[in-house]
Amino acid sequence: MSTHVKRAYRYRFCPTDVQAAELSRTFGCARKVYNLALAARTEAWARQERVSCHQTSAMLTAWKKTGEPAYLNEVSSVPLQQTLRHLQTAFTHFFGKRARYPRFKSRKTSRRSAEYTSSAFRFRDGKLTLA
Repeated sequence: MSTHVKRAYRYRFCPTDVQAAELSRTFGCARKVYNLALAARTEAWARQERVSCHQTSAMLTAWKKTGEPAYLNEVSSVPLQQTLRHLQTAFTHFFGKRARYPRFKSRKTSRRSAEYTSSAFRFRDGKLTLA
């Protein structure tokens, strides 16, 4: 019998100015994708349609190709896809009556975070490399 162990790592680091700007851009894009997807799903819910996680992923691809949020191409797609998964989890908890309806993220009050999956970063020789 084999067991699969999941691990989470938390690091604290002091980024350079260029790295801080890239992280800030990533945090902002993740928040924007969450809010765009939540708005799309809310509008669909008002029309009594359901939107799946795969459909929101297709919407993300379309948003990257359009004019206004085209800056989403400048950051890694891994945290943006993970943001959509978090929104899907929020809706799953809402429909399971375990949580309230998901709320929009504010630029001022929301926590600045982005989640990278294990395939999107590498930590070797004391250096962290993100996708």
